[in-house]
Amino acid sequence: MSIISAIIIGFIVGLIARAIMPGTQSMGFIMTTLLGVAGSFVGSYLGQAIGMYPAGSQAGWIASVVGALILLFIFGLVSKK
Repeated sequence: MSIISAIIIGFIVGLIARAIMPGTQSMGFIMTTLLGVAGSFVGSYLGQAIGMYPAGSQAGWIASVVGALILLFIFGLVSKK
């Protein structure tokens, strides 16, 4: 996977996670993309590590969104003042 496709997929995953998560998240384009890329990495890595699905499976998208939701929740807890 190239870097550009990882960024595009990360942005899509970040947008989906922000749409699913209730409330407002004050994030820009770059933070949304970083959230999606990190969520994709976390979700895909954990799902493959515990043997839930093979690499390249459609379930990887679901795991990526779940990983991004987890990171978005953590980001919300940390950034609250």
